[in-house]
Amino acid sequence: MKRAFHFTASMAACCAVIGMTTSAQAARNPIIWADVPDMAMVRVGDIYYMSSTTMHMSPGVPIMKSRDLVNWEIVNYAYDILDDVDELNLANGKNDYGRGSWASSIRYHKGKFYVSTFCHTTRKTYIYWTTNIETGPWEARAFSPALHDHSLFFDDDGRVYMLYGVGNLRLVELKEDLSGLKEGGINQVVITNAHAVVTTNVGLAAEGSQLIKHNGKYYLFNICWPRGGMRTVVIHRADKLTGPWEGRLGLQDKGVAQGCIIDTPDGKWWGYFFRDYGAVGRIPYLVPVKWVDGWPVLGVDGKVPDELPELPPSKGLIPGIVASDEFDRKPGDRPLPLVWQWNHNPYNRYWSVTARPGFMRLITCRVDTEFEQVRNMLTQRTFGPECAAATALDVSNMKDGDCAGLALLQQAYGFVAVKREAGTNYIVMVNRGSGVPVEVERAPLRQTTVHLKAECNFRDLADVGWFSYSLDGKAWTRIGNELKMKYTLPKHFMGYRFALFNWASKEAGGYVDFDFFRLSDRTGATNTQ
Repeated sequence: MKRAFHFTASMAACCAVIGMTTSAQAARNPIIWADVPDMAMVRVGDIYYMSSTTMHMSPGVPIMKSRDLVNWEIVNYAYDILDDVDELNLANGKNDYGRGSWASSIRYHKGKFYVSTFCHTTRKTYIYWTTNIETGPWEARAFSPALHDHSLFFDDDGRVYMLYGVGNLRLVELKEDLSGLKEGGINQVVITNAHAVVTTNVGLAAEGSQLIKHNGKYYLFNICWPRGGMRTVVIHRADKLTGPWEGRLGLQDKGVAQGCIIDTPDGKWWGYFFRDYGAVGRIPYLVPVKWVDGWPVLGVDGKVPDELPELPPSKGLIPGIVASDEFDRKPGDRPLPLVWQWNHNPYNRYWSVTARPGFMRLITCRVDTEFEQVRNMLTQRTFGPECAAATALDVSNMKDGDCAGLALLQQAYGFVAVKREAGTNYIVMVNRGSGVPVEVERAPLRQTTVHLKAECNFRDLADVGWFSYSLDGKAWTRIGNELKMKYTLPKHFMGYRFALFNWASKEAGGYVDFDFFRLSDRTGATNTQ
């Protein structure tokens, strides 16, 4: 079956380019049309490393690598699981949607890489470090309290700090071993109402701190959101970390905000920030930076450019950020490529890529009453402007009450799946776009294998998805209705994910085998052979 079916004859060409409007000569914004929010970045030599937020997903805090600021690949994660608590384990009716680990900081200091983050659920701050950011191993520290949206900073005198907070920004000094706040160390608010240089009528107070030092001065970047306006970049500078700090408006265009600036090996500067873009999530943009009178000036005449002629074009997000997977594993391969993340902490006894070579087996480990609480849901990002994912599964070993298939995961989720009821299998489409899950349509399934497909259109914020099935991988039938996708805050607080799942509603122990997961950057194909 693996060689008999594949996604459109021109899939390889399609997958090579995600931003289909990108010219052959230059990069274009958005740099990554997928959910990569709260970016933090460091350059070591001619290589850039970027960390980002994936909250309740495991493994977490993805580490991405680039040599040109445009083309990125996931090379590692800071942790496999953030912590062993009910919320992150989807245990005892709890979950961590919209929480988990938030905005990270990434540093390189004296031959070591440092990545830090925090979690309001556990009320802790986490710091990870390694001499090899791409392979590890990592050492770790965790301490209370959770320092919100902090920026980890190693100063020239060897002391280490975090600057964090919302509105009133606080500087704290850490112990030398990074195990907590230093007793008797600096611990003071250094900027009051950091957003006030832009607005006093604030909807989102200044947060998302990122701190750098340049030519002997300290520069702090924050995001704020004036009420009735758009997300905005605020910049402060000072001669000392403790201040006084002077601030100004950094950028106010298209809602592109939260990030910092970074230099290239040849001395140019770029700003990296994200933009809320509906259901696909928060997507990264780059803006050129010039230094004028000791201040970084962002954008072109205060605007975020569409084209970036100084940077090379994107080669696409496949396979660096998202990727197809045949579930074939050779000796020495990772069990799961880095593009995959579990929805919450996995239960590793109940999934396998070796039990049936060439297939991903998902085994139900318990009975659940609602879709969002199902453990071992395997996910990848959706991406824009359009995308589609297809899979095939063997349902021979499902138990009564089981439901397994392919979802578009968010609070307003939808899925196409096989559901077993009273010994009979049905293909079903479920839509929770209205806030309540509704089985919109079903069709009997009289064979043990079926192909399923989910498609998304994020172009011009259309934010719609739809589902199809095929009995032979050639002819596809739409099922159900259109899913109106919604980016929900604070619930989930991330872009939609493709998700493979197996859900028991009556008895645990059934399993399904997924044959492949194949991506395309276009929708509307009627034939996948």
